[in-house]
Amino acid sequence: MRSWRLALRVARRDALRARGRSLLVLVMIALPVAAVAIADTVYSTSQVSGGEVLERRLGGAAALVEAPVGGGQAYQKPDPGEGQAFEGGGRSEPLTAAGIEEVLGPRPTAVLDQGRVRFETELGLGDADVLETRLDDPLAAGLVDLVEGRWPADTSEVVVSPELLERGPGDALTLEDGSRLSIVGTARSARYTGQPRAFGLPGAFGLGRDASRQYLVGGDPVTWDQVLELNAVGATVLSRAVMNDPPAGDELPMEVQWGSDLLEASVITVLVLVVVMVLLEVVLLAGPAFAVGARRQARTLALMAAAGGTPAQARRVVLASGVVLGAVAAVLGVLLGLLGALALMPLVQRFSATRFGPFDVTWTHLLVVAGFGLFSALLAAVVPAWLASRQDVVAVLNGRRGDARASRRSPLVGLVLLGAGLAAAVWGARTGTGDGGEIAIAASALLSVLGMVLLVPVVVVAVARLARGLPLPLRFAARDAARHRSRTVPAVAAVAATVAGVVALGIAVTSDEAQNRETYTATLPMDAVSVVDYRRRADYDLLEATVAGVAPDLEVRRLDGVDPDEGRWTDVQFRRTGGESVLSSYGGSFSSSVLVADEVPGPATGLSDSEREAADRTLAAGGVLAYVDAPVADDEAVVVLRVRGPDARRERAVLPATFVVVEQGYAPLQGVLSEAAAERLAAPVREVGLYLPGPVPAGQERDIREVVGGAAPDASVYAERGYQADDGTVVVQLVLAGLGAVLMLGGTLTATFLALSDARPDLATLSAVGATPRTRRGVAAAYALVVGLVGAVLGALVGAVPGVAITYPLTAPYGFGEGAGGPSHYLDVPWLLVLGVVVGLPLLTSAVVGLTARSRLPLVARLE
Repeated sequence: MRSWRLALRVARRDALRARGRSLLVLVMIALPVAAVAIADTVYSTSQVSGGEVLERRLGGAAALVEAPVGGGQAYQKPDPGEGQAFEGGGRSEPLTAAGIEEVLGPRPTAVLDQGRVRFETELGLGDADVLETRLDDPLAAGLVDLVEGRWPADTSEVVVSPELLERGPGDALTLEDGSRLSIVGTARSARYTGQPRAFGLPGAFGLGRDASRQYLVGGDPVTWDQVLELNAVGATVLSRAVMNDPPAGDELPMEVQWGSDLLEASVITVLVLVVVMVLLEVVLLAGPAFAVGARRQARTLALMAAAGGTPAQARRVVLASGVVLGAVAAVLGVLLGLLGALALMPLVQRFSATRFGPFDVTWTHLLVVAGFGLFSALLAAVVPAWLASRQDVVAVLNGRRGDARASRRSPLVGLVLLGAGLAAAVWGARTGTGDGGEIAIAASALLSVLGMVLLVPVVVVAVARLARGLPLPLRFAARDAARHRSRTVPAVAAVAATVAGVVALGIAVTSDEAQNRETYTATLPMDAVSVVDYRRRADYDLLEATVAGVAPDLEVRRLDGVDPDEGRWTDVQFRRTGGESVLSSYGGSFSSSVLVADEVPGPATGLSDSEREAADRTLAAGGVLAYVDAPVADDEAVVVLRVRGPDARRERAVLPATFVVVEQGYAPLQGVLSEAAAERLAAPVREVGLYLPGPVPAGQERDIREVVGGAAPDASVYAERGYQADDGTVVVQLVLAGLGAVLMLGGTLTATFLALSDARPDLATLSAVGATPRTRRGVAAAYALVVGLVGAVLGALVGAVPGVAITYPLTAPYGFGEGAGGPSHYLDVPWLLVLGVVVGLPLLTSAVVGLTARSRLPLVARLE
């Protein structure tokens, strides 16, 4: 302990003496700690299950009871929202307050009905979630917060959320059936945000049997035994007393014990791998700083050794730097995380429809996160400490470098690990998901990165030997990097690990996106719109006039099709002359998948110009257009029409046909019958929708939706905008690019400035022998380029291994697509992202270093 006290005192003084280097280490360790602390605190605050927000769910009640019709025997966790199950047939009628009293005895009870209604807006109809209960009842206190005005006095009055007022209902809320409810105030749901909502007394919205009914129960606490009794009659219960004192896990019914305390092995494995990768990244980023610190302490450590100090004591001094800086960085990171979470909470709340709970700090989690920061600092100091304990004492005291020889076994171990990573990636790609393939690929990423780290010294030396013919700044930087591998290798490895992760995830995300894009089938031409009323007697005259009222400049076409509602139902099949069906999967934007026209209608997509001309000739001659999964050599099709029901009939005709092959086995519709063909089959024909060829702008589409909703509530409006990338995918791609840029720039700049600080004697010697200030800046920029470019190229090569492997299980064909002859998987390399991190960022870093590096240094004496 006395030896550790001395080491810690030396480390503290060295940290205060080298404030710039200490600050860099603090930043590199504190930022990841702060990021994890922010994520953990925001997540904990966003969780509203459990007992911390019971007043939002229970109001002033002791319990909330819900009994769906036909529930049977119920099983639940203490919070039924986290797990419930039903068994056997249940009641045909919902549970009443009297039924609850049979179990719990006489108690104050309030009915809580929830549902959804449509209301009139300025242009048409909108949707709102509604709640019916006595809001001034003490049992309901806390469910809804009154913002302005007063509570409703009778069923003709309501209070609404600010989001509903933005839809322009005026002073009254007019429902779809014409009922007018006076708005007497604004209020907010204590649990939810964003969606338009309205609140009234029981019966205000006329929900009736469509309501989801619950009961707020007051009185004495509802115990777990009473919860089980209510479960026996098919009810689930959220009890305040049970939530505050939940039963043990083994007391729960077996039907809901799944997932109580266990995570899937694959999830745990992936989480462990993510933690290890993050830890490795932090260690590699902080490693160069401790290497430079150990270099600065070389003479002090040599004097200790000359005075009788042991190698263990020398290691302890360097490790103490990790303890001091790691402890400070951990505390600083946690504090920054708490402040960051507090600042980001309002922004994050905008992306959630559930109102967050109170600011929730899970101190046990944050202690683990702080320990993670301290541990990473210790690991980052291990290698510099080991090298410092093996330095040549005589050489250091004479003013020369005392580095030990590099190990020859490390590259061999690196090759073995890299080979194991490649084998794991291949095995995982062949195995696929569900059989451990994804775990093997995740492990391959870790093995490949570790193997690459051990091979970095060899690569750095090889680059130095290949730099003979390069200009002086690049040659000097490459040789200096190879000469001082203790600070170069961690920097290059940190950049490589960052790029490997970015490239692997980038390939996975963009390949998955490529599959989604390639398998998308447009059901209309681009920017076209369909309007369909699915009622039996649709009024398309009214709909056409309604659309013309807000979009008078748009062309509106009416489309005819085979009536699928004739009889019980009617279907049409297109077959080859041999009898086989020509199409396995199809959809459509209209109320029929078979249109009737004497020329190819506008909504029929996927035809080339020559196919469209041929189809027009066939339809004009009384034939049909049929979509097929695979090429058909016939020029005729067997068309079978079946009408199901009391007047069932079956019609069959062999007709001239033009066949159009669809990709991915999915067609925008089944086909088109000519009018003559429909007449020959005695097909029931009716109008199946309006078609607006457009292009229809997004603003007009929104107006059309509202006016159509007002004219025909059951009508549907669809606009074809092509494949739209999921917002989450776009966010992931941006985060990857941003994270890669920050880590690469931070790691490269930190390593470069540390190296330049360590190489001041060499640069001063260059100045002494006549080098210009421009050469000094050139050497600085070249060092940044060497570190960044070598690391980026290595990382891209290593990251491609798990990245390509994961595309096999990730983008395997869907069930219906296998028969369509689609690819076994999709591979899409994000070349722009790869070029950006491999070429663009190293060049940018080099330019930044070249512009900011000091061009003049004072001369210093040196002995080597």
